[in-house]
Amino acid sequence: MFNPQERKFPMRKRWKWIALSTLALVLIVIGFVVWRGWQTYEQLDEMSKPKEESRFGHFEQKPEFQPPEWTGTERVNILILGGDERGLGAKEVPRSDTMIIVSLDPKTKKAHLLSVLRDTYVSIPGRGHGRINSALPLGGPELSMKTVGDLTGLEIQYYVYLDFQGFIKLIDAIGGIEYYVEKDMRYPETPTDNPYDINLKKGWQVLDGEKALQYVRFRNDRLSDYARTERQRKFLAAVADKLKSGWSLVRLPDILAEVTPYIETNMSPEQMLKLATLGYRSVYAGSAQIPPMELLREETIGGAAVITVRDPDKLKAYVEETLAQEGTAERQEAPEAPPEAS
Repeated sequence: MFNPQERKFPMRKRWKWIALSTLALVLIVIGFVVWRGWQTYEQLDEMSKPKEESRFGHFEQKPEFQPPEWTGTERVNILILGGDERGLGAKEVPRSDTMIIVSLDPKTKKAHLLSVLRDTYVSIPGRGHGRINSALPLGGPELSMKTVGDLTGLEIQYYVYLDFQGFIKLIDAIGGIEYYVEKDMRYPETPTDNPYDINLKKGWQVLDGEKALQYVRFRNDRLSDYARTERQRKFLAAVADKLKSGWSLVRLPDILAEVTPYIETNMSPEQMLKLATLGYRSVYAGSAQIPPMELLREETIGGAAVITVRDPDKLKAYVEETLAQEGTAERQEAPEAPPEAS
């Protein structure tokens, strides 16, 4: 006759084995997460380079150009600076080829992108007047932040500097971006077969690092830099979407390891992690060109073609209105991607 007591101890042993196995698995997962988290922290720490290792280390840090502190509750603005370092010496700093403000609001969880036209003619504190992209070689990122802040009326707390090679490494590290190129793009550099030649065909394709750089650099069309900055904002939004994917988050330390040598920032690892969490939770709410078409004027000053602002106060009001938007006006509109082959 069946006796339940005969099954009691084997069942206990089985459940004990399952519990121990589960505990071991949990500990392994926690250990992996902690290890990857430590790897991520180390990579982020290397992005904030000491003065002796920084490409901007020779600039004097002036108290009046120090960025404001972010407390974590108010809007935070990060200036992305893209530079072309080809042909430069050890102490030479390029003009900022790209300037994009990433603006995040912790209360509404809304993110906006604002492109600053590089030929905008502005007052550069302590340096007179000139194109806004010349602030970087004149005084480093802090002067760029101050100049962009004065133009837009925004407090710029942080910067991230990235050169061409860093951009290529980033896109390759995340596996490229599936993207619709809206038209054929062709612009040969000199000499012939230069690695930075632009040669893209219209249509859906996966853009690797080199092709992505071609796409965001192209401006050899009727709208020139106006269309280029719009493409950059849309492409940056696509990159942000890719970085939010689960697989990219798992691979984050490996991705950072590829781009860290090419990036500089004034953020600490703790600030970067806090901002990354805010960015992950935020929703893309729109983007704009600064200055907008209705507030700019094309002029020639000192023999150079520049863009002037018709009304600085109206420009600051325009920035405020843009950041209050709730829509997604500049997401890329493109035909549906072709179905994958079975």
